[in-house]
Amino acid sequence: MLEGPLPGDRVAVACAGAGAVVWFEGVVRPSEDGQELAALLYEVYPPMTGRLMEELADEIASAFGLTGLAVEHSVGRVAVGEVSFRLGVSAAHRREALDAMDRFIARMKAEVPIWKVPAFVDGGAG
Repeated sequence: MLEGPLPGDRVAVACAGAGAVVWFEGVVRPSEDGQELAALLYEVYPPMTGRLMEELADEIASAFGLTGLAVEHSVGRVAVGEVSFRLGVSAAHRREALDAMDRFIARMKAEVPIWKVPAFVDGGAG
């Protein structure tokens, strides 16, 4: 978990045998529930969040036969237009890479304790 927006550089996930490398970046949208956002504030439960993220990465990599997986998620304030989440996967084939990415994101949202609190332009919070 990194404080604030994620840097522009990505870690390497491609390795021998990879025929597909896929990256996803989650960017803070300009509005939430019809209100203009200034930023999102990401909160985590540190003892559990990191462990669950690692376990999920290992499980997904094994289940889909990935050759590589890298994941980063922000904590703290991330402004509109900045990257708060990045997932990279590599696999022998495109389908496995895309399916693994989709499964990882769905499970992370459902199972990993990461909360986002909207900070609206008008000064309100969600």
